[in-house]
Amino acid sequence: MPDEQTTTTPAAPSATDTAGAPVSPFDAQRRATELAILDGLRNVVDPEIGMNVVELALIRQIILGEDQTEIKMVLTTPFCPYAGSLIQQIQEETEAVVGHAVKVTLLAERWDPRDAGLMW
Repeated sequence: MPDEQTTTTPAAPSATDTAGAPVSPFDAQRRATELAILDGLRNVVDPEIGMNVVELALIRQIILGEDQTEIKMVLTTPFCPYAGSLIQQIQEETEAVVGHAVKVTLLAERWDPRDAGLMW
């Protein structure tokens, strides 16, 4: 009987915290904070369309930090007359959840009503 060789594939490195303890790829506290932010942002309504920024799929990314959080979003139109007001409300609603400074970044990508499940 020929010698069988067994090869082992090295395991993917696991994430660790600063103390070297294993870290789960899913952080329940972080996810709870993201959901709380989204819940608060449901209070921010686009006055022209009458739907909130979450329903409209304007919020593209939430980046949580210890001292600053960033919300990346798009507008329904490039020259939205309510952009300043929407940004202010998004900052206020998010700061109420995280308790620190919030930066809102407008992305250059175009909003598509189909992202929100709307067909006009």
